[in-house]
Amino acid sequence: MPGHIRITRRPAAFAAALATVLAAASVPAAADGSREVALRLEAPATFRAYNADEGAGAENDDFVVPVAVLPSDGGPARDVKVVVDTSGLAGVGRAVKGGYGNCTGGGPVFTCAYGDVQNGDGEANAPFTLHGVDGVRPGDSGTVTYTATAENASPVTGTTRMTVGGPTLHTPEKEKAVKGLEPGKPAPLTPRFANHSRFTTEDGVALHITARDGLRLTSHPRNCSFDAAFTSAWCTFPTRAAPGSAYRLTSPVSYTSAPGKLMGTLSYSWSSDPRKPGDLDGLTTRGTDTPLTLTRTATPRGLTNGSTDIRVETTVQADYEPVTSPVRGRVGDTVKVRLGVRDHGPGRPADTETQGGFEVVPPEGTTVTSIPYVFENDGSAWACQRPEKPGGAFVCDIGQVSFLDARHEDGTTTIDFRIRIDRQVPGARGTIRTHNPYDRTPGNDTAAIPLDASPAPLYRSPVLWAAGAGGAVVVVILAALYRRRRQRA
Repeated sequence: MPGHIRITRRPAAFAAALATVLAAASVPAAADGSREVALRLEAPATFRAYNADEGAGAENDDFVVPVAVLPSDGGPARDVKVVVDTSGLAGVGRAVKGGYGNCTGGGPVFTCAYGDVQNGDGEANAPFTLHGVDGVRPGDSGTVTYTATAENASPVTGTTRMTVGGPTLHTPEKEKAVKGLEPGKPAPLTPRFANHSRFTTEDGVALHITARDGLRLTSHPRNCSFDAAFTSAWCTFPTRAAPGSAYRLTSPVSYTSAPGKLMGTLSYSWSSDPRKPGDLDGLTTRGTDTPLTLTRTATPRGLTNGSTDIRVETTVQADYEPVTSPVRGRVGDTVKVRLGVRDHGPGRPADTETQGGFEVVPPEGTTVTSIPYVFENDGSAWACQRPEKPGGAFVCDIGQVSFLDARHEDGTTTIDFRIRIDRQVPGARGTIRTHNPYDRTPGNDTAAIPLDASPAPLYRSPVLWAAGAGGAVVVVILAALYRRRRQRA
């Protein structure tokens, strides 16, 4: 089956998400004017514990017990507690204390403190972590019972039937990346799996496909359910996959990319339980094309993963061109020179690892004194990596935080280099070179940084300073001689 569906909502977050559902619930009558409120348990009636072939190595902490307070004028539920009894799992699983730090007990009974729960809201907790046991078979099951109480509410009870699932189905450890997908043009995907366990998939199998980052599915088989954007699909098959067997789709499913997208990711996994998981309830659009079927294959090596990801690169490029400017000023000046890149598109690299950047070699006769930037109100002198040796390149990665304020919606990313002009060097030119993995137009990747240096002003002239110093000495000597003559007189 696919990886367990982890519920990451903690009590406060769950309460916010549950409020919308509870707002539509009927308002219960207060009991005899006692301001009593009504509790409701929201735990699932059934729960897939783990796969039979996992045995004692299985571990599942996804089971949560949400408690809701039905909307009323009775105020919050005070001191809510839930007592969970897992003794009905004997022979099926072993429960150990879980919770978010507010559950007690060593099993088989656990008590979780939910605290005060606001009227119309809810809280959730994961009371235990379930460990598998050896010797189970698909379909083995047990019952968990739980009771919620509060100081001002009548107790409510609930049960969940936990069932051991069928065998784990494995996908390829690695699939070859797809390169050169033309946006709008369909491309094939042929998922496959192997059943390495000792159990048969008695209820059939299911395939879950996810297309991300601008990819979408373009074939819509009748045995699949989709989301509205056709980026997620749940497909079912009646195939009873025997131990040691392997299968692939008889014909591929197709997908494509939206315009302007540089890359995307396809993911797929298989389950021995054709029932759609709760987090996929939004896949309500039924396909209308010819149903998918499976073909048995030889069991190849490399089918050892629970799911497989496929990187897809398109033909779209992100054409970077340098933004440059001359170093212009007088000898001795430190000037600002704005340098960077301009993305002519049509794609925009979004991932920090693929945004690339630019490299700068300053003109001869100059020194880069700083490349300042501000991040979270703190300034720093160097937005780019400095060269290890004189004359080397300053490397600027525009995916780094130092360029957050330098990136603009028009695709331009620039920053000010502070450069000191040390001397005049006729014809001196530095260079700026841009790069990113999606730039397929190298002819405009490099540009010059000319040096336009004027002589230093006279007050900076060493000769003038030397002459001035010499004149001062003469004046001091003459003044001393004058004073001596007056003293003699």
